Amino acid sequence: MLYQAYQLQDDLIAPARMLAELMGSATGAMALGDAAKRRIAAGLEMIARFRLTHTRPDFGIGIVRVGNREVPVAVETVLALPFGKLLRFAKDIDVRQPKVMVVAPLSGHFSTLLRGTVETLLADHEVYVTDWANARDVPLSDGSFGVDDYVDYLIRFLEAIGPGAHILAVCQPCVQALAAVAIMSEDRHPATPRSMTLMAGPIDPRESPTEVNEFAVSKSLAWFQSYVISHVPFRHPGGGRRVYPGFLQLAAFMAMNSDRHVTAHRKLHEHLAAGETAEAEKIKTFYDEYFAVLDLTEEFYLETIDRVFQKAELATGAFTFRGSKVDPGAIRNTALLTVEGGRDDICALGQTSAAHDLCRSLRPHLKRHHLQANVGHYGVFNGKRWEREIYPVVRNLILAME
Repeated sequence: MLYQAYQLQDDLIAPARMLAELMGSATGAMALGDAAKRRIAAGLEMIARFRLTHTRPDFGIGIVRVGNREVPVAVETVLALPFGKLLRFAKDIDVRQPKVMVVAPLSGHFSTLLRGTVETLLADHEVYVTDWANARDVPLSDGSFGVDDYVDYLIRFLEAIGPGAHILAVCQPCVQALAAVAIMSEDRHPATPRSMTLMAGPIDPRESPTEVNEFAVSKSLAWFQSYVISHVPFRHPGGGRRVYPGFLQLAAFMAMNSDRHVTAHRKLHEHLAAGETAEAEKIKTFYDEYFAVLDLTEEFYLETIDRVFQKAELATGAFTFRGSKVDPGAIRNTALLTVEGGRDDICALGQTSAAHDLCRSLRPHLKRHHLQANVGHYGVFNGKRWEREIYPVVRNLILAME
């Protein structure tokens, strides 16, 4: 009944949001001073914004600078599968650029959370991104989707791109990306990536466990199944599917940094009341993305808890794919770069760099590690530090393998 309770609450609050939005648009006609109007409008906008969305926002990347000119960008679907699509950011340029597949996390947010990552990469690369579907929109007739399916999707996406690509995984999918490259390497697959960048991912969550890691191992799998898995209401295309709701994941993330989010919304109200539009838009843009949530299939969520966090299968050598053991030691020609943030409270130091020990067959010149001491989890792949200090390391590795 968890999802149904959420849906009922959202339905009950919806009229208040609509009323606040209508009243906000009418504040200009009030016989009040400008300051008073702004204060009233700011309060009404805060009420109207009290909602989650469940559809992917647009990437909003229409133009990117390549060299000394502005180039239009068009998003194309390269391969569409029930639980995810491979998108390509097409640019009309004559010069060949390295192909990079960005693997977005499937952890409660849409792939557009990596908008900043993609936009930075676009200047020097032909960029593809995994665009995961909201499980509540996938009909039951399309079957299940677990960790092995995720790995299979990555391999199929790389096949669609073709030989010579590079892979860059952010956060949770670092495990599946490493597994996919190991499988392809062992099979001598022609589409095996030339380089693999793993950013802030739980390759070995036993290293310096964070609050997230500790929670994942503090409960039994049966507990997670009983308390956080719910049926999608039948009003949605995936009605009846058992999922881990995105609103629960968002609530967990916000609880970890509740003071920061409260402060941000207080500042948003102050900026709106003061008429500081540009400052307010920055905060609204972030939370429009942050409050867009997707649901995970029950099997993917529970298998992730079990195989990635509780058993640490990849780190212990027990990870399998379709019943066969996965050996990262099979990786011999794909260069490895790991990136960690010194202030990361989700994926701590040592968890991602553990990949270097697993990829034991790689020669030293094909292994690199970058520690960005002054960033948290989000800053590893977004923001000024990513653009100015981390991205050049990623770009140089890719160029070295071209």
